[in-house]
This record gives sequence, C-alpha cells and structure tokens, in this order.
Amino acid sequence: MWQHGGMDLLDRAVEGQRLSREEIERLFELPLPELAAAAHARRLAVADPSIVTYLIDRNINYSNVCTIGCPYCAFWRAKQNPEAYVLSYEEIAEKVAELKAVGGRRILMQGGVHPELPLAWYEDLLRYLKRVHPEVRIDAFSPEEILGLERLTGLDAGEILARLKEAGLDGMPGAGAEILVDEVRHKAAPRRIPTADWLRIVDAAQRLGLYTLASMVIGFGEGPKERAIHLDLIRRQQDRALENYGQGFAAFALWTLQTEETAYKGKAPGAGAHEYLKNLAIARLALDNIPHLQASWPTMGFRVAQTALFYGANDFGSTMLEENVVSAAGGYDRTHATIEQIHHYIRAAGFIPAERDVYYNLLRVFEGVPR
Repeated sequence: MWQHGGMDLLDRAVEGQRLSREEIERLFELPLPELAAAAHARRLAVADPSIVTYLIDRNINYSNVCTIGCPYCAFWRAKQNPEAYVLSYEEIAEKVAELKAVGGRRILMQGGVHPELPLAWYEDLLRYLKRVHPEVRIDAFSPEEILGLERLTGLDAGEILARLKEAGLDGMPGAGAEILVDEVRHKAAPRRIPTADWLRIVDAAQRLGLYTLASMVIGFGEGPKERAIHLDLIRRQQDRALENYGQGFAAFALWTLQTEETAYKGKAPGAGAHEYLKNLAIARLALDNIPHLQASWPTMGFRVAQTALFYGANDFGSTMLEENVVSAAGGYDRTHATIEQIHHYIRAAGFIPAERDVYYNLLRVFEGVPR
C-alpha cells in the first residue's frame, strides 16, 4: 500500500527523496521497527556513521519574569512574585566563568518575556559578556523573547536582532516552536507566540547570519496531521534559508512535553518513549535538508537517548549545565550531564564520541571504541 512510482515510501525516504506532507503523515501508520531501520539507514548516509557528537555548554536563565504565563511552564513568575528574579551582569558572567572552567565555550541564554527590561539592557549585557569572556559564543533570546521586545520597543525583529548582533549576539535558540499549528499551540497556551511570528523571527535571524536551531515538542494532544505540518514547515523554512541566505537551521531537536510540576498536568496526554522514538525516526526521514538530529537525554533520560542513536539521531545534545525550564516542569534534575556520562552512553552504543561546536565542526574525537 506504500507504493509510489514503483518505489517503496521508506526506500524513497532512505535515498533522500522528498516526501510530501501527506506522505509524512502516512509514516505514522507504519510499525516502529520499520521506521527505525529506515531512519538509521538515512542517518548513516548523511552523517558520519562512526561518530556521535556532543557539545559542552551551559544554559543560563537570566530571568524568570514572564508575561506569557504558559500553563505547561513551571519556571515563570509574575514580576511581583517574591520568587521573581533578574540576574545581574556579574552573576551571569560568573556562570560563564564556571562553564569555561570545564572546557565549555558556548552559552544558551534565555529568560521569560519581561515587561520592562529595555532593549538597551540586553545590548549592554551582551557587550559586557563579550568584554569579560570574548572567546565564549552567546546564543540567546528565543523568538518569543524577540516578539516581546517588538511589542515593547515598536521595532521589528530584523532591527532588534541586528542591534543585538552588533552588541555580541551569535545566535538565537529555537525554543517556542512546540507544534507549529496555531489551533494546538493556542489551546495549550493562548498567549504563546503564533506560528507565523515564530517563523518570521527565525527567518530574520537567519537573514542576519545568526545561528538557529529547529525544534519540536510533542504530547499536547496533536495527531499525525499536526506533526506532519510542523515538520513540513520546518523543512520549508530550511529550504528558504538555504536558498536565500546560504545557511539555515544547524540541527533539529525533538523532546516531549513535561507537565509533572505544572498547572497543565493531566490536561494533555504527553508522550512516552515509544512515541518519542517514532517521531524522531519520522523526523529523520522527513527533514531531508537538515543533516543533524539531536537526542534528548534531559527529557527522556540517558537510556532512551542512547536508543535514539538508532532512530535517526547522530548527536547526543549538550552537557546543558544548569538547565532550569524543562527540569522545573518535569519535577526532576537531569541537567548536569558530565562529559564522562555522555562518553559512556555513546561508547556503549558502539559509536565514537566527538566534541563539536554549534555548527557540527569536530573539535576533539575520542577514538578507541571497539567496532
């Protein structure tokens, strides 16, 4: 039933032929073992078959003040809440110094949508960090935060990002994508950034040559159709960026909705390991223009992340020192992965661990894995 032009649907995907959105949706009907085999074959074809990469970095949440109030987020606080905070420049710089001490040279810095911090605060922060830690790259301020600055300043995303880039911004996180179908995202969080704005702001960042990452969160109650739409939109944006700017998303990251400690607990079905692995395999087959897929150990645990290396992932993510948002929502702490742990799980799966930069250039390859 999967014949199309004399060639099996999975065979076409393994060969790198583009599947239509409707064909992506059909993939969800296939058995997991068949999808896994096809996804792994495609992963071996487009990324180094012997190596699994990882990044040494640190998450810094500069503030938990937020006006969006997503019910599936346990991290945010209203400005008047006694637990609300905004870190000082010096406190942030100290966290960067701690990252450098363990060999890291990249921070992923995000906060909430603060109703009062002016654009100059962000510019001055970037300049300060680049002056104190010039060798550390800064990927910061998600599309949601940039939309907040648009509303606060009256400037458009291109102007805001250009000013932030001039001040020292190197890239923008891909957070806030969740499922890029407004019916799904607005039902879960009515004030969440709309799909069109997320794509528009990502495009503005790519136009400026800033690093970007594509992401997806499953478990809101969306079905195969909505997931296929999301993957197709990511793929189309990558086509547009590659054609117009010569660069686009560096990688794709998938994780599952975490609601254990949130107001959203019990209001969405969530997603388990089977569903995560299936969606990851489908993402590998659908995203023919994004060669690197990350496994998510912070949401799924190390064992499932290790298994994901046979379902399309070729990267183990990052050390994520001090990640607060996902861990707060899930009610657990999986945010302090050591390099030794990452090496262990990569080696145990039969691959060679390699440290990379954000663009997947290899920095150190740790040979010695029996093949």
